Amino acid sequence: MPTDPLRTAARLSVAPMMDWTDRHCRYLHRLMSRHVLLYTEMVTAPAILHGDRDRLLGFDPAEQPVALQVGGSDPAQLAEAARIAEGFGYAEVNLNCGCPSDRVQSGSFGAVLMESPGLVADCVAAMRDAVTIPVTVKCRIGVDDQDPAQVLPDFLARVSAEGVDRFAIHARKAWLQGLSPKENRDIPPLDYDLVLQMKGLFPHLHLSINGGIDSLDQAVGFLAQGLDGVMIGRAAYHTPAAILLDADARIFDDPTGRSAEEVVHLMVPYISDHIAKGGRLGQVTRHMLGLFQGRPGARGWRRHLSEHAHADGAGAEVMLAALTHVTRQAA
Repeated sequence: MPTDPLRTAARLSVAPMMDWTDRHCRYLHRLMSRHVLLYTEMVTAPAILHGDRDRLLGFDPAEQPVALQVGGSDPAQLAEAARIAEGFGYAEVNLNCGCPSDRVQSGSFGAVLMESPGLVADCVAAMRDAVTIPVTVKCRIGVDDQDPAQVLPDFLARVSAEGVDRFAIHARKAWLQGLSPKENRDIPPLDYDLVLQMKGLFPHLHLSINGGIDSLDQAVGFLAQGLDGVMIGRAAYHTPAAILLDADARIFDDPTGRSAEEVVHLMVPYISDHIAKGGRLGQVTRHMLGLFQGRPGARGWRRHLSEHAHADGAGAEVMLAALTHVTRQAA
């Protein structure tokens, strides 16, 4: 097992997901696992340089280890964004080379960068020169008509030559023409075998596999096959208890876990503080709807939060009332 704490944390990570992995989501996930590596939503380098940094980059220290994912293709902008991220206390900065959205393509970053490994190498070189924290890359296996068996090893070789030694690989192509971002998460076929082959070609790199993984059993299986890490996206969001509550015991050999009910009670002071600062309950509880997925009372929990969390003046008591739909079933 690697000795570096961040490389150890990357044995299991929650993928960066737009509109989902905000600071409230990450705080919840950290209460469920002490060890998994958490990622922010993607933030573009120009937004970091010119936007409201406290809003875009602020996080609770309790979220650590947490990594910032940035989007961009200008080495100087990315270097400055990475420097700012390090100043905010992020443990890692990750370059997005996998997002297929039209908005990202028009900015010449995201998955389209799979076509320009030389530019990616220049970007990560500039970022690494600017910071002392790790610079990592999340990528696809290729885009459009590229042959992944040729493109991916070339990409890994050229980018790792600039000192990046940790990659998260979404095991699907991205079709930049003809598929929506949502379709790009499901329609291109998964090629897990190719990612496993990359570990054989690049044994010195820390490689995490991503895409379509929806259980801890799958994650354990990929680690047993020699991969260094597993990155789980939608399943960690929609069914967080199934992924995260047992992750510390099964992935990190730490048996000190919590129940979903304990997590709800631990969210009370966080929610109260958020509301005291002008926030609203629904901004937090929208990430908690799947907490009891598959358990008796889960529907009542979701319905109560959906109906009451957005009311004026709603506070943690609404969440605790929603919890009774579950606890009554368990009694």
